[in-house]
Amino acid sequence: MTARLAALSLTLALAVTTVPAHPAHARDDWEPAVTGYALESTPPRVVDRNAEGLTTVTVVASLLHPSGGRVGTPGARPRALLAAAHRAGLRAELLLSGWNDRLGDFDPRAAHRLLSSPPRIRRVAGQLARVVRVQGWDGVNLDLERLRRADAPGLVRLAAALQRRMPSERTVSVDVSARTSLRAYRRAGYRLGELAGVVDVVQLMAYDQHGPGWSGPGPVGALPWQRAALGTALRVVPPERLDLGVAGYGYTWPRTGTGRSLTVAAARRLVRRDGAVARWRPRAGEWSARLSDGTRLWWSDRRSYAARVRLAEEHDLHGLAVWRLGSADTLTRPGS
Repeated sequence: MTARLAALSLTLALAVTTVPAHPAHARDDWEPAVTGYALESTPPRVVDRNAEGLTTVTVVASLLHPSGGRVGTPGARPRALLAAAHRAGLRAELLLSGWNDRLGDFDPRAAHRLLSSPPRIRRVAGQLARVVRVQGWDGVNLDLERLRRADAPGLVRLAAALQRRMPSERTVSVDVSARTSLRAYRRAGYRLGELAGVVDVVQLMAYDQHGPGWSGPGPVGALPWQRAALGTALRVVPPERLDLGVAGYGYTWPRTGTGRSLTVAAARRLVRRDGAVARWRPRAGEWSARLSDGTRLWWSDRRSYAARVRLAEEHDLHGLAVWRLGSADTLTRPGS
């Protein structure tokens, strides 16, 4: 485990030392770790199809209860994906999600109930650690979003509690929504430097810069915006503990009504059937199109992924994390 256990005994109030910006350069021996996120409904054959380009499959396998005091136990489908990953020689992480199906969004109240309560933190960490041991997962990924600033210390405590309860070879990673200033990260409930001291990997969700419902048409995660978010994170997170999150999907913005997310293949089909022209936007590193009915599309595909591999290589990052398998183009080994 890369996170030193000694770091867990440090007080959470300890000031975080700023990490110097990592010099941008390419290394011949750079071998990135690649994580592919999977929904529990993802067929195991999708893992097989993407195995060449992966090191870890992270499965949305456990939901946080609205009470904030317990988590769901992974059922048959997540366990089938765990087995598929292991058959392919890959690691498999269990993802704890703060998503609420009834709300159709992440539940900030459930997350706050958990992260503001040391007893709930201990209980949830114990539940997750037991599932990891019993079912054979290789680690836990924490995906709690729409957090409050006040939740930041609790997120660090939860990660530290998990590290204490799991075998040393198991890992803890945390998903962090991309921001372009340390102040903005703190407002969003992320103390990046402290998190980097207790988790094995911080996975920077560098997507959803634009999307229907919160912005007008634009890139899912443009390269300049990703560079800014990455540069800010690297001020306090060592590059060997940072993954660049990459979108493997797109969005629509119709003239009327609400847009939706769509897979890369679905975006291409819409454009082809409409007779529209897809345009590669080199500055953003994504594709865009306008359909005959005025609907706008942006999506991130294999060409987009290759550009993010180069960005990760420039900074010698730990690797990349792709949302999600079954929506993105099939992953191949970076550089192949």
